[in-house]
Amino acid sequence: MILTVTMNPAIDKTYTTDGLMPGTVNRMKTSVNIPGGKGINVSRLLRLFHIPVTATGFLGGYNGKFIEDKCKEQGIICEFVKIEEETRSSINVIGDDGYVTEILEPGPGISVREKEEFLGTYKNLIKEAELVVIAGSVAKGTGEDFYKNLIEMAHLNHIKVFLDTSGDALMYGVDAAPYLIKPNLKELEYLLGQQIKTDSQIKDAITILHNKGIEKIVVSLGSKGIIYGDGTKVLKAKPPKIDAVNTVGCGDSVVASYVLSYLNKEDDETALKRAIAISAAHATTMENGNLPMELIQEYMEKIEIKSI
Repeated sequence: MILTVTMNPAIDKTYTTDGLMPGTVNRMKTSVNIPGGKGINVSRLLRLFHIPVTATGFLGGYNGKFIEDKCKEQGIICEFVKIEEETRSSINVIGDDGYVTEILEPGPGISVREKEEFLGTYKNLIKEAELVVIAGSVAKGTGEDFYKNLIEMAHLNHIKVFLDTSGDALMYGVDAAPYLIKPNLKELEYLLGQQIKTDSQIKDAITILHNKGIEKIVVSLGSKGIIYGDGTKVLKAKPPKIDAVNTVGCGDSVVASYVLSYLNKEDDETALKRAIAISAAHATTMENGNLPMELIQEYMEKIEIKSI
């Protein structure tokens, strides 16, 4: 069983429009509502590959019930802690002009009682987990070092953790040496406290992070690809040329792909190709958390890897 942790789930509302104009009425052409939040996105993608997944975190109100019901429909086991405040919504507006606008509501506040209830739930769940994925922002009221505590609890049970977050939550989390992290370039710069402009500098950053005890570092470069490092090698792969429709959630597909590769014991080159291919295939769909499976193998055959 894979355990995913999402502290700040959301209903992801995706709209399409001719173009978004501030200061006036904007009528949308289409709208889709799906369960979201980075850990939940990973859960939904893993279920497409029939991987057993349990999802935990915080859910509240009508939005929380919607998310839980939709997750259960996809076969995700839900062990969320119910909270008093309403779970947020996130709006993604995709214009025909090529611009994508995200409007993200603040997450609900978490009480001391709710935090303690989650820690008890998490402590029990990790006993049955093969791997833990912690993804997204920390919840308001839990503290920026919360993920560090969760990683340390998993380590006590000899469970590996994949961490995908940002800011101070990432900084603290790195101190607990998760098995894998997936920073983008800005997050990598934040971790190192310096500007990073070249592949060589990324390689040096990966070495520093590996020396902190992190086994695998996956650096997302957006449309320029991924750089992967593990202390013995640093590899770079670029995505194939595609007609991208919606890039929201592509980073979550990279995390899900690396979970699949971990479970399948794939070599590093195959894992990197699969991550690029799944992310690229994800970008061709409007709905976050969906994949055109027929494209993945096609894309994998087009991807070239080079050592840095």
